[in-house]
Amino acid sequence: MARSKPLIIVESPAKAKTISRFLGTRYQVKASMGHVRDLPKSQFGVDVDNGFKPRYITIRGKGPLLKELKDAAKKSDRIYLATDPDREGEAISWHLAEALHLAPQDVHRIEFHEITKDAVSHAIKEARPIDMGLVNAQQARRVLDRVVGYQLSPLLWRKVRPGLSAGRVQSAALKLLVDREDAVQRFVPEQYFTVDMTAVAENGELLSHYYAPLGHRGRVTAQEMEQILQGVKVGAQVVVSDVKTKEKRRFPALPFTTSTLQQEASRKLGLSVKRTMSLAQQLYEGLEVPGEGTVGLVTYIRTDSTRIGDGARDEAREYIAERFGPAYVPESGQIRQSKAKPGVQDAHEAIRPTNVRRHPDMLKGALNRDQLRLYRLIWERFVASQMAAMVYESTTIDIAFQDQAKFRATGSRVLFPGYSTVYQESFDEADPQLQDDDTKAKPLLDLVAGTVLTIARIEPQEHFTEPPPRYTEASLVKTLEELGIGRPSTYAPIVETLLHRDYVRRDQKKLIPTDLGRVVVDLLQHYFPEIVDTRFTAEIETELDHVAADDMQWQDVLKGFYERFSEELARADDDIEKVDLPLEETDEVCEKCGRPMMVKYGRFGKFLACSGYPECDFTKPYVEKTGALCPKCHKDLVVRRTRKGRTFYGCVGYPECDFVTWNRPSDKVCPRCGSSMAFKRRGNHDSLMCLREGCGYEEEQAQ
Repeated sequence: MARSKPLIIVESPAKAKTISRFLGTRYQVKASMGHVRDLPKSQFGVDVDNGFKPRYITIRGKGPLLKELKDAAKKSDRIYLATDPDREGEAISWHLAEALHLAPQDVHRIEFHEITKDAVSHAIKEARPIDMGLVNAQQARRVLDRVVGYQLSPLLWRKVRPGLSAGRVQSAALKLLVDREDAVQRFVPEQYFTVDMTAVAENGELLSHYYAPLGHRGRVTAQEMEQILQGVKVGAQVVVSDVKTKEKRRFPALPFTTSTLQQEASRKLGLSVKRTMSLAQQLYEGLEVPGEGTVGLVTYIRTDSTRIGDGARDEAREYIAERFGPAYVPESGQIRQSKAKPGVQDAHEAIRPTNVRRHPDMLKGALNRDQLRLYRLIWERFVASQMAAMVYESTTIDIAFQDQAKFRATGSRVLFPGYSTVYQESFDEADPQLQDDDTKAKPLLDLVAGTVLTIARIEPQEHFTEPPPRYTEASLVKTLEELGIGRPSTYAPIVETLLHRDYVRRDQKKLIPTDLGRVVVDLLQHYFPEIVDTRFTAEIETELDHVAADDMQWQDVLKGFYERFSEELARADDDIEKVDLPLEETDEVCEKCGRPMMVKYGRFGKFLACSGYPECDFTKPYVEKTGALCPKCHKDLVVRRTRKGRTFYGCVGYPECDFVTWNRPSDKVCPRCGSSMAFKRRGNHDSLMCLREGCGYEEEQAQ
């Protein structure tokens, strides 16, 4: 039987469509729709006594697809497995080879980090065998997570509540959130004062802040403040004791990794990590662009490397020179590049546009709003990362007063904007880099040492220390990366699992553990300390890296863990009594007997039940109120979710009232018409808009 053209198997139809477009009819491209084999859902599927041997089965519903792939493989003269260039992608290729019964010499594994004609064509020429080190590392992770999840989760079902889970990585992440919340609750604010002084010179006013010698960096006690105010009086003269001016450079942020993309998309665009990765996957696999067809717009989006290939770097430098001028091109190569940390898969590149000349404005109309916003973020970050540093002048003016006090004013002015013409990195509120950013200080008066100033105003201000900030999705992902917990592909599932299991709730952007989350952590901390130990979780990741490098047998990772885990499991099952979760009383009353309704949990999540059970068995669906009222009928606005889990807000009176909005309602009312208002994202900040159709009132929120 004559063989047909070569077969390329990828994971997704979108990826297949993009590759088919530029390879033409010379190749047949088909999609596996992700994994074709996995451990069984209804059984443990791991033979612990036989070297943790996994039992893989064809995923339900994949039979017809697998038959189609087998038929295509039999007719093809060469088969290329082109799954994603990471451990999971390598494992999918191995499962495909096993399911298609391919002989080792017939397996041609290809990988590319961007879906472009040149990248795919080059990959085909560089086909290689499957890397069993990467496969075994993924296999070890899958089996380890199955061992923990399949044996620990039923314990939680019996002792706490049905439907819970205790994953190896998610439990360590939950412990971080609980520990932070405990620190917030224990925090006792401490009073301190700052003292500002406005002094007048011939050429204007100068605002300075008390600096020394009392207190710490300008923070003083009430007693120290009184001592300062006794010596510094309005109308008195002070002298500029020192003026220091220094030219500084600020270098651009490195191009995105998965973690930094998720963090920045959360801070700048207000996107969840799940939404960010969904959009990034679409940009990577390919979207329809007028005049070009289906095009992969960005490189592979699961990476922990900041490396940029020489070709991409040279193209960026050429583009920057043309668009902004030669001065904006750094003198030599890439400005800087972080050293690869242990475990970083540096064969990958950072996330960047596949073609730097494809400016975001060229894609208006081709991409939807969020796709375009994320592409613009990636494009700007990459271009800026290859540009010259910002040059600015930083000035410090010290003011002395009778040797009793010292005030300091700081300011800066930009001499050359460099990369900041294109992009400015954002930070979380408590990030030290934000606190130390002196590029945003206003320019100061032109003064010299010895200048005499007259005090115009003295303004002491009372402050209280702030508790440690609660985690946001962005700061949690950053912490997980810093601690070595998880890998680029796992950050989004970790956060979503915690939310889905009701271990954590979102309040604005903050992640706050629920009572259920606390109970689970307390139980795990007592009986399974390694499961919630961030250091242990990071050590497991390091061992998986050794497996990937063929320096360690994957069964050894499981053996060392399982011996302790099985003993802890048996002890916990004997020792733990049924845990009674705190009952959550609501302000609703039973429609049958008038007693308070309580929040309870069943197979399908929360519901409301009468507190008089079993005497009264009345129940009703649980609705989460927003505190706002429907602008149409004035009933409660409640939280609802689409079939895909996206949150929206609608009237509790549906279907009689059909009002819905994607914007999160506020407890404020419109000053113009009295209707409820909602938050609306405007760039990097929120505004408040009236929900009543036709009103149009909107106000910007203070930062």
